Amino acid sequence: MRKELESKRAAEIRGMFGRIAHRYDLLNRVLSLGQDVLWRRAMARRVRGAQPDVVLDVCTGTGDVALSFPRQIPAMASDFCLPMLARAAQKARAKGRSLPLFAGDALQLPLPDGAVGMVTVAFGVRNFESLERGLAELIRVLHPGGRLLILEFSHPHGVLAPVLSWWTRTVPPRVGRWLSGDPEAYTYLPSSVETFPDAAVMSALLARLGLEDVRATAQTGGVATLYEGRKKTGVGGQT
Repeated sequence: MRKELESKRAAEIRGMFGRIAHRYDLLNRVLSLGQDVLWRRAMARRVRGAQPDVVLDVCTGTGDVALSFPRQIPAMASDFCLPMLARAAQKARAKGRSLPLFAGDALQLPLPDGAVGMVTVAFGVRNFESLERGLAELIRVLHPGGRLLILEFSHPHGVLAPVLSWWTRTVPPRVGRWLSGDPEAYTYLPSSVETFPDAAVMSALLARLGLEDVRATAQTGGVATLYEGRKKTGVGGQT
C-alpha cells in the first residue's frame, strides 16, 4: 500500500510540474523576489571551488542550476518531468551549451555506484517519494570523497521570520495561481515546505546516510538552506 501511495504521489507531482513548465522560471523569479538567482549562484560557486570531474544535477527542472556551472566542468542533468527537460534543452541550445540531459527517477538513477564527483539538487528533494531513499541514491552515485549539494526551502528564522513565513504561506498560492493558471501547484509549495525537516534533522540524516563534514548554510533568513557534505570512503558499495 505504501509503494502504491508513493507512486501515485510521484505521478501527481510529475503532472503538476509538467503543467507549469512553461512559466516555471518566471514564477521562481517573481515569488522569490529574485532571491532564487542568488541562491543558485551560491551553489554554482561551491561547484566552481570544488572543481569536480563530473557533476550530476538531479531534478534539474529547466536547467537553471546546471547551466550556471563553469563551462570547463563536465555536467549532465536529469529530471522525471519531460516538459521540464524540454525547456532545459531549449535553454542550453540558446546559450550554446552542451548539457547532456536524461529522464530519470531520482530514487533509481541509471548510473553505477561512484559515477560522479558531485551531485547537485535545487528545490527537488522535498518532492521525493521517500526522502531517505532518495538521499541514499544521490550518495550512491558519488565516488568516495565526492560532494553532495542540496538547495532546499526551509523554515525562516530570526527577526524577519514572521514576515518571511507569512510570505511563503500566503503569496505563492495566490500569485502562483494567477501566473500559472494552476491552482494546485502553488498551494502544494507551502505545504511541502511546512512538512520538510528542519536544518538540524536534515543534516543528521545526511550524516547517517554516509556524508561527513555536513554543513547547512541559511539563505535569506532561512527561507532556503544550502546543505553540503562529502561522501565517506566505504559508503554505497565503494571502498
